[in-house]
Amino acid sequence: MAAQVPDWHLFRAFLAVVREGSLSSAARVLGTTQPTMGRQVAALEASLGVKLFTRSLDGLSPTEAGLRLIPSSEAMAAAVEAAQRSATGEVDEERGTVRITASEVIGGEVLPSILAGFHGQHPQISVELALSNRNEDLLRGDADIAVRMVRPTQGALVAKRIGRIDIGLYGHRRYLKAHPMPRRLEDLRQHALIGYDRDQAYARMLERVGVPFTRDMFAFRSDSDLAQLAALRAGLGIGAGQIGLARRNKNLVPVLHAELIFPMEIWLVMHRDQRSSRRIRLTFDHLAAELTVYAASSLHDAGPRTRL
Repeated sequence: MAAQVPDWHLFRAFLAVVREGSLSSAARVLGTTQPTMGRQVAALEASLGVKLFTRSLDGLSPTEAGLRLIPSSEAMAAAVEAAQRSATGEVDEERGTVRITASEVIGGEVLPSILAGFHGQHPQISVELALSNRNEDLLRGDADIAVRMVRPTQGALVAKRIGRIDIGLYGHRRYLKAHPMPRRLEDLRQHALIGYDRDQAYARMLERVGVPFTRDMFAFRSDSDLAQLAALRAGLGIGAGQIGLARRNKNLVPVLHAELIFPMEIWLVMHRDQRSSRRIRLTFDHLAAELTVYAASSLHDAGPRTRL
């Protein structure tokens, strides 16, 4: 006889303890009691035949078996949330929740104003926005709509190419007042640069374009695009920024745009099964229209430059 699969609420309890680090904190998040959380975790351990947590000075820490269980439990949680979002729109297609995933900069800097306009038109549709530079899996139900900077390849997805976003180097007026304007790429070695920390995707991108940057050259290092943008606005040094965003800030001055521009495509994506959902279709169409305007404001078309 096949073993009985543990109930979803046991996995939900497991995830809450992983995220919160204690039974009491997890119980508060789920609106239950600490003893109930303890019983649910114990029931899951008994059902799976493994120990999922060990106690430490910092609370409860996942064992090796617990760590292996996290990805599949998160996938289950995403599937349950996707089902709930789908169910909320069955009675009134313009009422319910739409979950959007986007990169840090697009999600944190571009989408909020776009979504504010959408909310004014459709106040009964709630929006969940997840910021990640990782491509979330729409096929698994991690989100309803994704704004991606690379073309999706899965056949089950509906993808609309929005356009192109150009990225250039900028310096704050305050920084450039105290330091000479670079006239060629080699001059950047004499400046405080803002760049990546441990994310090798940045390094590979710079290698492909032939830019003479290395990690050690960066005076400010972060793998968060939002942190890099904040450092640029603070006048810490020279860094990269989307042209559309930089044009909104009169204090950001273009640096070496005739020499170096990083172009990126922008795509809007949803699962093809979502096309019949009116609330998702309304959100998709609104994002497509507004992001097209933003992409058009992010183009640089002046003279020769190095391209990826």
